Amino acid sequence: MKAEVRGNTTSISLQNPSLFNNSPQNPLSGALQGCLGSLDGACIEKLLLHCASALESNDGTLAQQVMWVLNNVASLVGDPNQRLTSWFLRALISRASKVCPTAMNFDGSSTIQRRHMTVTELAVYVDLIPWHRFGFCASNSAIFKAIEGYSRVHILDFSITHCMQWPTLIDALAKRPEGPPSLRITVPSCRPPVPPFLNVSYEEVGLRLSNFAKFRDVPFEFNVIGDDHQLSDHHQMMGKESSSEYFHFESLLNHLTPALLSLREDEALVINCQNWIRYLSDEQQSGVRGFSLRDSFLRTIKGLSPSIVVVVDEDSDVSAPSLTSRITTCFNYLWIPFDALETFLPKESSQRIEYEADIGHKIENIISFEGFQRIERLESGVKLSQRMRNAGFCSAPFCEETLGEVKSLLDEHASGWGMKREEDMLVLTWKGHNSVFATAWVPSGLEDY
Repeated sequence: MKAEVRGNTTSISLQNPSLFNNSPQNPLSGALQGCLGSLDGACIEKLLLHCASALESNDGTLAQQVMWVLNNVASLVGDPNQRLTSWFLRALISRASKVCPTAMNFDGSSTIQRRHMTVTELAVYVDLIPWHRFGFCASNSAIFKAIEGYSRVHILDFSITHCMQWPTLIDALAKRPEGPPSLRITVPSCRPPVPPFLNVSYEEVGLRLSNFAKFRDVPFEFNVIGDDHQLSDHHQMMGKESSSEYFHFESLLNHLTPALLSLREDEALVINCQNWIRYLSDEQQSGVRGFSLRDSFLRTIKGLSPSIVVVVDEDSDVSAPSLTSRITTCFNYLWIPFDALETFLPKESSQRIEYEADIGHKIENIISFEGFQRIERLESGVKLSQRMRNAGFCSAPFCEETLGEVKSLLDEHASGWGMKREEDMLVLTWKGHNSVFATAWVPSGLEDY
């Protein structure tokens, strides 16, 4: 078998495939009945699981046979199932190249070309579907309520969207009846090596925010913490995000102290976590009382006595060690953005293909990698909520004003988007399926903030 990646297409050729042999000895014969030419999601999922099982048992021949079938279904410009299949196939080929390197002529180290956006392109990216804006809207509304009466506000921002959340909040603060507070935003020097990537530095982002705040008459300060931020910026600008070795969050924990953050008693401290906590390792650290980095982070920020902590992430669980479990969860979850984009963008839209390629980046990491290289370790909103309670936080329910603002936001998008309350969470849905959750928390004892 020969597999190659050229641009945005995956090309596979398999000589003399035996998958058409319907003998009882062929494990694929039953699974393939009625599947060839079918775009049924359930059938595609079965094929993906057959391939995963073959790879887990080091059966390269069977894996190649299934990939041949998947390649005849996959298309980057087809319907949502075909498009999603193409990215799963790419990830499986990448994984197979590691498991069976002699059978695969494939360089799995650089399967997806990274693209770096301008600030304008990033704004369009964020606005395309409410995947990010839902979290921005819910979080900003909760933050606005939590900082009522404060003349100083400090936001410690952990996110992957390069501060795109904050112009809207700055604008709201400028209209506050009692006048805007002075606002400080602090970002960490490192970020997970995941899309979206930006072609400007942290300093440039801070300068743009500062200019906007000045225009809105909001006193503003922007800081980057972590000694290695210049190195991190360099790697981002050079397009080297594909390696997780540049995500040095462990060392950053040492910077999360009142002294190094220059915390002030008269300011409200806000901790903002947008699509971030999933990238912190959940494996127990030796010598840290059995805590994982994820739990250590939550206990560290609780020790800072924040006025509010907002956590937003995708409502799915892809942390299982089993490849087949991850494929099932991932396939049945990530069809959502593919299906949503189908409602308003043409099949050959470059904007749509690029957006889906960023989702493909996620799929590749979930499927192709293991160990420290697999950084996509998302957990469901229910699990995250329990983790927050275990770390000493109490839920801060979203108010009716927040619900109204989120509803107005969703009215700007396709009718398939909706929201619902679910335990501690506000959840973004697509055709009734959970996609993104938003939660707000306060340290135990500060529930009446």
